[in-house]
Amino acid sequence: MSKRMRFVTLVLVSLTMMFAYFFTDVMSPLEPLLTASRETGGLSWSSDEYGFFSGSYGFFNVFLLLLFFGGIVLDKFGIRFTGILSSLLMLGGALIKWWALSSSFGGSVALPFSLGVYSTQVVLASFGFALFGVGCEIACITATKVIVKWFTGYEVGFAMGLQVALARIGTAAALAFSLPFAQWLGAAYYSVGLGAALLFGGLLLFLFYCVLDKRFDREAAHADSGEMPAEEVFHFSDLRLLLVSRGFWYITLLCLMFYAGVFPFLKFATKLMIFKYGIPENMAGLIPAMLPFGTIFLTPLFGRIYDRYGRGATLMIAGSVLLCAVHIVLALPFSYWPLVILMMVMLGVAFGMVPSAMWPSVPKIIPMKLLGTAYALIFYIQNIGLSLVPIWIGKINQQHTDPSTGMIDYTESMTVFALFGLLAIVISLLLLREDKIRGYGLERRNIS
Repeated sequence: MSKRMRFVTLVLVSLTMMFAYFFTDVMSPLEPLLTASRETGGLSWSSDEYGFFSGSYGFFNVFLLLLFFGGIVLDKFGIRFTGILSSLLMLGGALIKWWALSSSFGGSVALPFSLGVYSTQVVLASFGFALFGVGCEIACITATKVIVKWFTGYEVGFAMGLQVALARIGTAAALAFSLPFAQWLGAAYYSVGLGAALLFGGLLLFLFYCVLDKRFDREAAHADSGEMPAEEVFHFSDLRLLLVSRGFWYITLLCLMFYAGVFPFLKFATKLMIFKYGIPENMAGLIPAMLPFGTIFLTPLFGRIYDRYGRGATLMIAGSVLLCAVHIVLALPFSYWPLVILMMVMLGVAFGMVPSAMWPSVPKIIPMKLLGTAYALIFYIQNIGLSLVPIWIGKINQQHTDPSTGMIDYTESMTVFALFGLLAIVISLLLLREDKIRGYGLERRNIS
């Protein structure tokens, strides 16, 4: 397999995911347009309705276990089938969302389980977003398996890092251009329509990838038959291999603890900058924004280091130590603002280290035939944590809010984030120990 062909497939799949990440966040900057009155060109959504819509992305994945079943579909029916299916789900959900926002609906819908009463437009838009979420999460695990298939033995760490970097560019583009584009054309649904058009382009790119992938399978087929060797065929009984793997569960728990110390923190970081460090409101959001932009460069860099020099478990330990140290410092009673900038830089380094080593390490622990299910289960548990931790931190901050001034004491909440970092250190050390026992090769380089 030529290096040129490997990177052509990487670009095709990464662009598909970049467009998906663009659509994921295309509505994030549009809240002012959605909540504005209809007389001023808005949709008159309430803050509660916008919050319900924003959370709808993961409804089907979490409550109906569709992400987990998507991983099984990926392992059972293959990359091409699952990739096309997920692309169609994303496009279909995007079109439903665009239709809901571009049309007028009367009345409201009372949701079951006392979830509330919301306007018909909000419910339809949320349904489309939830359907898109199913496709997007399944597309994520499919893209990861594509990289493992084409880059194992080559630049797998760098390839995964580059895919993540392009995804971050999609997010950054949505945050930067969605609102100006909607204001220019006069309505929020135009930005959603742009995102849907990009998803259609992503579907075409993935179909082109399927042509290359089919040719790759034909060339790599067994000499006596066009079928995969027996040991690479998925059977439901193989799930036991996944569930009893101690190394897999260490990776899963590390993912849960590490991301719980990063993404939920970012949701509260802007107010932390204002209340504790005295940074002006118009500047406070720029400091946490350093983190995702930094990963665009750092994740491929650390992936390249893992490819060439190994030490994957060591990178995970080092990143966990940095995560814990950052939150300990932020919990201390210091309000010197240059210190927080240094902490964001350190957190960015940690956020580049751990994912660039963690995701390429999964194929060293789990066989190829189970990778889709493995990644799906990791993502599923991670999503549960990312849903519950912000609720927990919000309740802690509410308890430590001064009712007269509105100021928040962040000591306890930052201590909780530091605890996540400490647990990540312990788990990564256990993973290193398990690697020495089982011989996964986490400390060996990826390029063979």
